[in-house]
Amino acid sequence: MSAPISRFPIPESIHDLPDDIRDTMLAVQDKAGFVPNVFLMLAHRPAEFRAFFAYHDALMERESDTLTKAEKEMIVVATSARNRCLYCVVAHGALVRIYSKDPLLADQVAINHRTAPISERHRVMLDFALYCGLEVGELTDEWEARLKTAGFTHDDIWDIGAITAFFGLSNRLVTLTGTPPNEEFYLMGRVPREK
Repeated sequence: MSAPISRFPIPESIHDLPDDIRDTMLAVQDKAGFVPNVFLMLAHRPAEFRAFFAYHDALMERESDTLTKAEKEMIVVATSARNRCLYCVVAHGALVRIYSKDPLLADQVAINHRTAPISERHRVMLDFALYCGLEVGELTDEWEARLKTAGFTHDDIWDIGAITAFFGLSNRLVTLTGTPPNEEFYLMGRVPREK
């Protein structure tokens, strides 16, 4: 018997959903091989599903000045770990492994980015992300100078803060609903994918 996906109602079938949401889920299923539980959980409220994924894609899919996809996912993993969000650590840890091609990096960042074997650029990025997520998060002159010295642009600084803020919301929703990570996420980027 599997654990429930949410403490709130989820659709009995994705075919019961509005066309755009169903199409989004089917596209993800075609790409990943499964529908992530967070999609089913958020389908409880279609307008919020649309808004959530529109903002997610605006942040995570847009081309950034210098911020890579792996770096964006490292932000998610580090901040989600501090927010004790198992779903996001596991799901986005898989993406860190895939984008970085490093099967150890996500776990090291999740436990303690300050002792992980990462660059100074990444350490500053994650220090700032945690400052934004756990403290005031004000962009002071000192923080701006430190981030720019590490090679981040003004747009990158916005992205770091916005990703941290967005995933704070995501972490809390997943925790509220009790949504577990899909089992498939645990092995992604650790073992070769079958062709």
